[in-house]
Amino acid sequence: MFQLIKIAYRDLNSNRRRSLLTALAIGLGVGLLVIMSGIIEGEIQDSLDASIRLQSGHLQIRDASFKEDRLSLIWDDLLPDSQAWIEHLQNNNQVQVATPILWSSGILSIHEESANVKVSGIEPMSPAYAPYRDGLVAGEFITSDDRSGILIGKRLADSLGITAGQEVNLVVSTSNGEPDEARFTIRGVYNTGFPGIDETTIFMSLSKAQAFTRTEGHVSTIFVLLKDRAMADAIAENLHTPEVSVLTWRKFNELMLQTMNMADTYIYIFYLIVLAVAATVIVNTLLMAVFERTREIGILSAIGMKAREIMAMFLLQAGLLGITGTLFGIVLGTLGVAYFMKNGIFIGDIGTTGILFGERIYARFTINETIYISLIGLVTTLLAGVYPASLAARMEPTEALRSD
Repeated sequence: MFQLIKIAYRDLNSNRRRSLLTALAIGLGVGLLVIMSGIIEGEIQDSLDASIRLQSGHLQIRDASFKEDRLSLIWDDLLPDSQAWIEHLQNNNQVQVATPILWSSGILSIHEESANVKVSGIEPMSPAYAPYRDGLVAGEFITSDDRSGILIGKRLADSLGITAGQEVNLVVSTSNGEPDEARFTIRGVYNTGFPGIDETTIFMSLSKAQAFTRTEGHVSTIFVLLKDRAMADAIAENLHTPEVSVLTWRKFNELMLQTMNMADTYIYIFYLIVLAVAATVIVNTLLMAVFERTREIGILSAIGMKAREIMAMFLLQAGLLGITGTLFGIVLGTLGVAYFMKNGIFIGDIGTTGILFGERIYARFTINETIYISLIGLVTTLLAGVYPASLAARMEPTEALRSD
């Protein structure tokens, strides 16, 4: 076997430029797949993590009749005693955060400018709002006893031409179905980097939101973050009663999960296309090597080298090209993923409903996927070498020796 490896290496080295270009083609294919896989994985996981952290939580507890599409404020659709639920949840060591939220639709206006908004009444000191607190770009965060302050997103502030310290008018729906209007001061401006949040969501203290909408201590939902999202289904099953619905992050992110499955399908198709191109290059290189060394193959056969050894010799050439190209591809792909992990790719606001995309895509390096791509690359290279190797192994010694 060692002698066959020496011959295979010598044959590749005899046409170094062609061998290097072939290995480069394999490396570029593997590197491209590693980068594409990292970008897709990063975007999907970042969007899912952001959706859980900023929108859905791992669990939400609601009244069974709550209508999210209407942000219903009818008392019968709201939870009347959120504190009892929160105390119950805090006894579970898997619960990281449990906090009540009251939602209402509204219209924010200043001068002649206005925008439809989603008003969220919150407990500002809850750890659930750390992303908004950390994302403050102007002013300060609202407090629990703030009766006239609101928090708005930077994109909304920019679109209306307003900033922290200014006063705005806010009209909201109330529990009796009639609108109410009040004047508020913008306490702070936040930026999460997710246009779907920053353009539409404003925050005020829960007590003010309940007074403003006349919901008298009721809330729309209890937002729950867990230490391990894998426990969501089991905890939801234990909390479920006929009076409330307990929804998990899977329910809120169904479109995202479907997109993940579709992305897996498309990336595998992309794998096949790229690897097919690399395989074509391998076949071409080895066929050229077979035709160039026809007399040498005849001599080797004449002196007793078996057909399977000749076949193994060319498969070893394919393997050496595959290993070299794959190693280069891993290095190239890792460098590419590292670059996009740090700098990202700016995509702006693509406005996809149901998926929380940020303004930039950041890649993620996945060891398992990189190993998988590398193994597929090597296997593809070896399979591509089977036809040229079998062609060489089937040559008749007498015909091979007569070849020019």
